[in-house]
Amino acid sequence: MSTNLTAFRALVRKDLLTFLRDRRALVVSVLTPIIIAAFFGFLFGGDGGDAALSRIEVGTVDQDGSELSKAIVADLANDAALTAEPMSEAQARQRVQTGKLRAAIVFPPGFGAEAPRALFRGAAKPALQIFYDPSQSLVRPIIEGLLTQHVMQHMTRTLFSASGGLSVPFTLTNVAVSTGPHYNSYAHSFAGMSVQFILFMGIDAGAGLLLMRQQGVWRRLRAAPLSRAVLLGSRVVGTTLIALLILAVVYLAAAIFFKVRIAGSVVGFVGVAVAFALLAATTGLMIAAIGRSVAAARGLSMFAVLILVMLGGAWVPAFVFPEWLRRVSLLVPTRWAVDGFDAMTWRGLPVEAALGPVAVMLGWAALFGLIAVWRFDWEAD
Repeated sequence: MSTNLTAFRALVRKDLLTFLRDRRALVVSVLTPIIIAAFFGFLFGGDGGDAALSRIEVGTVDQDGSELSKAIVADLANDAALTAEPMSEAQARQRVQTGKLRAAIVFPPGFGAEAPRALFRGAAKPALQIFYDPSQSLVRPIIEGLLTQHVMQHMTRTLFSASGGLSVPFTLTNVAVSTGPHYNSYAHSFAGMSVQFILFMGIDAGAGLLLMRQQGVWRRLRAAPLSRAVLLGSRVVGTTLIALLILAVVYLAAAIFFKVRIAGSVVGFVGVAVAFALLAATTGLMIAAIGRSVAAARGLSMFAVLILVMLGGAWVPAFVFPEWLRRVSLLVPTRWAVDGFDAMTWRGLPVEAALGPVAVMLGWAALFGLIAVWRFDWEAD
């Protein structure tokens, strides 16, 4: 076995053992993404079961007390999309103002008598009020639509009692289009948090190389009969293996505790994982090559990584972005990493869906590696 190969294996082994012995690195790189991914996954709907559907909490204020208003309030309370609670106007205003309710509906006095007349005769229309939390403005159109539906159903039932009233002229069936079993928001959150914290680990690996210079370790390595390929290549391989180890542990926890499954191609998932691990490793190497000091490199790279994971849809899915931002996000490798993991887990897509993300990430990894070799100061201490 050649001297270079022996040295290469020794340097890779050293990096792995150093990581495994560092409790802080283990906690930050493995436990933290699991905890944060679980939190985000829970917020965005959990494993996709019916129990995970979040109802909109609203208050109902019936100042009218008519048969019509009572019937509508009862229907709102039974609506599957709402959790409606009767209360006074003062309570409703206070609870919406303090963020304890998303909205409240106020039926004014005379509503039951005025609403039917206004339907046909053009009479003055009763003014219903919706108190809503400005931070929850997206729910207001939903509540308006549900309220309109229930009001119209009860009014037409009263006016056209012989026919049983008018009703919505269709039934609605929700069909979740996915080749996977069902949508699991934990799958997306684990992809996003894995991408974020593995990139942070890559930064630490690059900063560690800068620290080796400051401590004189780099000088001793340079004095040994080792090629540049061995010195930098071993660092890349070691960091890549650590990234794969983190991914394996994080996704094992996701599978055991949060029902995340590789519903697509296992080969495709492994390909995406390897490509992203290599991307994280070369990112750290590039940081070491262009960084002047540990503090400066860490500060700048932390900012860059946060921007990358934000644009990559790691925090929230990219489909909530404006159209122009979705297009821009395709220029960053983290978007392809998150999309690749999503495709191979909850989307249940075949291996072909992994080819694009893998190719893009390998291209970025090659670019970062070339920059690192070009800018690396081989003579620095």
